[in-house]
Amino acid sequence: MLIEAIQCSNSSSISPPGGHYSHICSAGGFVMISGQLPINAEGRALADKSFEEQTQQVLSNLEHCLARAGVDKYSLVQVRVYVTDMDQWPVFNRIYAQWLGDHRPARAVAGVAQLHFGSAIEVEAMALAATA
Repeated sequence: MLIEAIQCSNSSSISPPGGHYSHICSAGGFVMISGQLPINAEGRALADKSFEEQTQQVLSNLEHCLARAGVDKYSLVQVRVYVTDMDQWPVFNRIYAQWLGDHRPARAVAGVAQLHFGSAIEVEAMALAATA
């Protein structure tokens, strides 16, 4: 059965999923990370914090998910970013570039009307899985 080839898990370093999904699913040599919102490890949404703080939390959550999958940010192949205010895009881009350094995975950005919990940003990603 095909579902046996898919391995899903959650990072214990971030807040547990609040719905019917997993933080991480691996299949076919890739690791898919569900959309990460600015929610701290205790489960508190940080929508009342600055865009910069929300971005830092989202990238931290993403990094914890990658670590749980046995890879790091340099394994990222594609990143999808959703923001509620496109005027904040340069701020995200600066923080993201500092976080990733020279690594430049494929990326998309979408301006959206709203995100869960009133968040200003959400990031989902795909990475190359570690080889045995």
